[in-house]
Amino acid sequence: MSERDILLRGAEQMGVALSDTQAEQLLAYLGMLLKWNKVYNLISRKDSDNLVALHLLDSLSVLPYINGSRVIDVGTGAGLPGMPLAIMRPDCAFTLLDSNGKKGRFRTQAAIELGLKNVTVVAERAELFEPGDGFDSVMSRAFATLADMLNVAGHMVADGGRFLAMKGVYPEQEMAELPAGFEVEAVHELSVPELGAERHLVIIRREAS
Repeated sequence: MSERDILLRGAEQMGVALSDTQAEQLLAYLGMLLKWNKVYNLISRKDSDNLVALHLLDSLSVLPYINGSRVIDVGTGAGLPGMPLAIMRPDCAFTLLDSNGKKGRFRTQAAIELGLKNVTVVAERAELFEPGDGFDSVMSRAFATLADMLNVAGHMVADGGRFLAMKGVYPEQEMAELPAGFEVEAVHELSVPELGAERHLVIIRREAS
C-alpha cells in the first residue's frame, strides 16, 4: 500500500477530512523530512518503515482538541505535530518552538515550500521564550514528565488556555504531581491507525489569574 493510501485510509478511520491539497502537502512534508534527514538527523532512522503513522497520523490525532486560534508546539523538533496541524488548520496561527538550529532551518524551509503562511518558526529554549499574551493551546509530544513540561512551558499558556500533552501510556502518577495553578481537564485515549502503541492526550487547564 502506498503512503498516500495509508494516509487517506488512516485519516478516514480517525474521522479527519483531508482535501486533495492537504493530502499532497502532508506527503510533501514527509518527503522533505526524508530528504533532509540524511544530513540533519531530523527523525530516527528506525522509524523509516512506518513514517505515515508515526509522524502524520499521530499528529493528526490531536486535531479535534485544538483550542482557540493561537497555538504553539513546544519541542517541535522537525515540526511535529505542529507542521501537519498547521496544514490542516490554516485558520490558526502556529508557532513551532525548538532550540535546535538545524531543525529550525528545516522548519523554515518546509513552511516556505509548503506555502504555510500561518507558521512562525522560533529557535529558542522554551524556558527563555516570552510569548506576550500567551497561547490558547500549548502542545507538545511528551519530552518529559507533565510537571517538567509545565515548569518549562506553562508560562506560555494564556489565562483559560490549555496545555495539550501527547503521552504514551496513561500517566496516572504524573497527573497527581502537577504544579500549582494547573489541573487536568480531560484525558483522551488516541486511536492512531497503523500504530501498535498506546497514545493518550492529557488536556491541562491553566486556572485564570
